[in-house]
Amino acid sequence: MHPPVSAMACRPGCAACCTAPSISSPMPGLPQGKPAGVPCPHLDGSLRCRLFGQPERPAVCGSLAPGPEMCGPDRHHAMTWLTRLEQATQPG
Repeated sequence: MHPPVSAMACRPGCAACCTAPSISSPMPGLPQGKPAGVPCPHLDGSLRCRLFGQPERPAVCGSLAPGPEMCGPDRHHAMTWLTRLEQATQPG
């Protein structure tokens, strides 16, 4: 039996989950959301979300929990994984 996979802490300076996915719901300053591959304008200088824990934060952002499969060993892995997920979930 394998030990359970635990969630990872967010990697400093990564922000892949705030860049690779599109966000279709409106948020402050972006009434149309955000296109895929564009860094969220709500990232601070340390690539941390300024909307974290705020009601304005889009639900899709809260649904992305850092973990070994998504984050991998580095930002490049996370960007590749999330970009593939974005492409696979685009409407027909």
